[in-house]
Amino acid sequence: MRKSIITTAVSAALLSGVAFNANASDEPQGMYSADDLMDAEVYLEGDTNEEIGDVDDILLNEDMKVSALVVESGSVLGLGGREIVVDTDYFSLETDTDGDDTDHRVLINASEDEVQSFPTYDRDWWEQTKANARDAWESTEEGVESAWQSTRDAVDPDDDIDEE
Repeated sequence: MRKSIITTAVSAALLSGVAFNANASDEPQGMYSADDLMDAEVYLEGDTNEEIGDVDDILLNEDMKVSALVVESGSVLGLGGREIVVDTDYFSLETDTDGDDTDHRVLINASEDEVQSFPTYDRDWWEQTKANARDAWESTEEGVESAWQSTRDAVDPDDDIDEE
């Protein structure tokens, strides 16, 4: 049996499902299917014997990169059976290969208290997150336009440029 720990990066791509761009401590699988990751068991990194839930959804950002996982938590850790949002900074993927069979487990690098404070995946969270992303994009877009405009204004195309 071969076991490797894969650390997810914020960057990921879509190709026949979701593929995680990852670094492996042993031998990476190289490509990960969203279908294979859905329903993967989720554990706290410090206690890999107690399952705290399973992967219910994979959230992508505008660049089609993995932004977070939605974990259906069950009733452990005082979470009361809610769906929680786990940002990419807080999870890694463990891949266990035995012959042709490959199993995935998600390990959350957070304390029980931190996990309890993770946001609940619900309509309010979704709408607020979309609004925040839209606002961030609009302010970035305005900053880019003003930087381009100020550079353009600083150079008068009618001025002769002295080349030495």
